[in-house]
Amino acid sequence: MRKNGCVKVGNTDMYYVAFGEGEKNLIVLPGLSDGLWTVKGKAFLLAGSYKHFFKDYTVYMFSRKNDLPENYSIKEMADDQAEALKNLGIDKAIVMGVSQGGMVSQYLAANHPKLVEKLILVVTASYANDTIKSVVTKWIEMTSTDTHTNLMLDTAEKVYTPEFNEKNKKYLPALSRFTKPASYDRFLINAHAILNFDARGELAKIKCPTYILSGNRDNTVGNDAPYELKEGIAGSELEIFDGLGHGLFEEDKNFYNKVLEYCNR
Repeated sequence: MRKNGCVKVGNTDMYYVAFGEGEKNLIVLPGLSDGLWTVKGKAFLLAGSYKHFFKDYTVYMFSRKNDLPENYSIKEMADDQAEALKNLGIDKAIVMGVSQGGMVSQYLAANHPKLVEKLILVVTASYANDTIKSVVTKWIEMTSTDTHTNLMLDTAEKVYTPEFNEKNKKYLPALSRFTKPASYDRFLINAHAILNFDARGELAKIKCPTYILSGNRDNTVGNDAPYELKEGIAGSELEIFDGLGHGLFEEDKNFYNKVLEYCNR
């Protein structure tokens, strides 16, 4: 099953894609890239990474809601995500948040604990540290002072290893055309939410099993972030991917197998 869907949230709605036939639910919340291109209509494109999940799981990947208010916070994103899950009849799920999606997931697990069976936090942080603020502020500035291609180039340099970028640089022009939005408004609202994010006071409320995955060359959230998460979330497990950074989920061939193994415990 591959489905492109839309669910009501408050006075607007939220796009999602779903794939798989299983009874268990895995919710995936993407990062800041969702501010440039949503999951709308991309079920077939996004399903491939999760093919080994299809038998036992139904995987849902959500965008943020369509109508984003000014000063929209990460906490509000989590509350809206909880509403979306309830409106879809999902009362319990494993939640995997990547980067900004991991920030949303922390609030979701802390404030809506009955919904979150297990939590998987990928290349994320518990607050907007100096590294995050520097990177995201530069991206915000580039939306008005530079080309979209250069924004994508700077993103690639921050997210991927030099080896990965060298191998894939020929695809950058096509990616730039594909991801350029008609307006940066959505991206900017998401980016400013990151700059105002601080969930350190919420971490003690997270009681579900938690798996933290990060690289030791992360130029986007910094290398201290996963250890701060582990310290703040009691009983959490931490796995560091040596030599990889913020894009480890695309660069490491075993990433999705590790996630599946954790889900199946």
